[in-house]
Parts: sequence; structure tokens; C-alpha cells
Amino acid sequence: MNTATLATPLPRPSAPPRFRVLPGFRLTLGYTLAYLSLLVLIPLAAVFLKTAELSLAEFWNVVTAPRVVASYKLSFGMSLLAAAINAVFGLMLAWALVRYSFPGKKLIDALVDLPFALPTAVAGIALTALYAKNGWIGQFLEPLGIQVAFKPLGVLVALVFIGLPFVVRTVQPILEDLDTELEEAATSLGAQRWQAFRHVILPIVFPALLTGFALAFARAVGEYGSVIFIAGNLPMVSEITPLMIITKLEQYDYTGATAIATVMLILSFTLLLLINGLQAWTASVPKPRTGRDR
Repeated sequence: MNTATLATPLPRPSAPPRFRVLPGFRLTLGYTLAYLSLLVLIPLAAVFLKTAELSLAEFWNVVTAPRVVASYKLSFGMSLLAAAINAVFGLMLAWALVRYSFPGKKLIDALVDLPFALPTAVAGIALTALYAKNGWIGQFLEPLGIQVAFKPLGVLVALVFIGLPFVVRTVQPILEDLDTELEEAATSLGAQRWQAFRHVILPIVFPALLTGFALAFARAVGEYGSVIFIAGNLPMVSEITPLMIITKLEQYDYTGATAIATVMLILSFTLLLLINGLQAWTASVPKPRTGRDR
């Protein structure tokens, strides 16, 4: 037998082609870009193009008008406060749902998602009926001098209602993966409850809690339906920024509406970048060991 023939390496069998459920990369990417362009990029570009019809001085006068600035303060101030409240009580609610068993637990867990499923207008009407002077809750608050409906406090109540699920659903999976042995070890070393929470629990859940806070804040800034009914919409008092945009549109002041919308968009993009950074930070944090890991 020829030695050269024996030395010739045999051809390697070709690897079987990868099976992909979706079409090829180019077709999928093209469809994705077209879909995003039609639904997101083109409408957003139209807002900026319409705003560009204003001169810089006109744009500044529109977005810094006293009534508009008052709406900024109300929308962003109440959104920040509502997100902070949701961060505290959302963490407590998530902790109760994860760590304790009690009658009606599944019902409460399902009710957390109610703001997602309930139309915002229905939520606003329901909250107004509850917190009005003659409402089920408002009638007890009125003698105490606490007015909720048609006041800035009503805006806060509505924003807390729609933002709570973001914090609960962000923190809940982290608490479910958190091993109770970490707390038991801290307690066995002499740590008090607050010390165990501060030095053991909070560092682990803090990235997720911060992400839930940012999501709740971003959701509250653009909220309209649930706020419009309970706010009262008094100029310089209880007007939110989305209402100012609607008011400009009703007056056929399209450039003024898009100018205010541009400010909101820039702030929203900033929030999205912050949220993405927080999510990346959360993903980089080492996960705690659980019973399933051993």
C-alpha cells in the first residue's frame, strides 16, 4: 500500500447546520428595524422635527412658562415621592409575600398586578370616588382637614397606586432566591434584626430595589389617565405635564405641545439610560447561594 495514501488525513465530517426557529439574521434584523421605525423612531423623530419649527427663544419661552414649570414641579416631584414610598412599602409587601404564609396570600399576590390590568381611567375614577369628600375614605379624612381628591395629594395617591407593582415584581424574585441561612448566620453571630437587614439583606436586594424605584418613577412621570380625574387640574396647583400637552393640542398649538413633549422625551431617555445602567449593575452583582445551588 502506498505510504503517501496512508499519510493523507481523512476529511472531517461537516458539522450539522444549526437549527433556527426564526428566519435568518438579515431578515429578522430588517423586520425588527422596520417595526421599531414605524412604531417608535419615526413618531419620535416627528416630535423633534415639529419642535424644530420654533426658534430657540420661542422654544425656551414655551417650556419655561410659569404654568408649564409648575406642572414640571408637580409631575416630577410627586413622581419622585411616589417612587420613594413604593420603594419602602413595596419592599415590605414583597417580603411578606415571600417569607410568610397567611390566609389570602395568593389573592394579595394577584392584586399586586391590578394596576397593570386595570385601565388607567377606571383607576382614576375609582380613586376619586374613594377619596372625594363624600367617598368611603374621604369622608373620614375631611374632618381631619386632609383633602385628597382634586389636590396635589390626590396626584400622589394615584402615582403610588400605579407604581407599586414595579417595585414588588422587581424585588420579589431576589427575595425568593435569598437563602434564610444568611439571616440565621448573622443572628447566630449576635446581629440584631436591623443589623441583619442593613448588612446582609439590603446589600443584596438594593440593586433590584433601585431598579424598581427607577421604573416606578419613569412610569409615574408619564401617567395621565389615573391622575386626570383625581387631580382637579387647577392651573399652577394640580396640573400635570401630560395635561399641559393635551391642552396645547386642544388649542391647536402643535409646536408648543411638541416642545413640552420634547422636554419629557429627553428626561425619559435619561431615565431609560439610568434604568439600563441599574439593570446591568444588578446583573453584575453575585447571586446569593441558595438551597438549590448545593
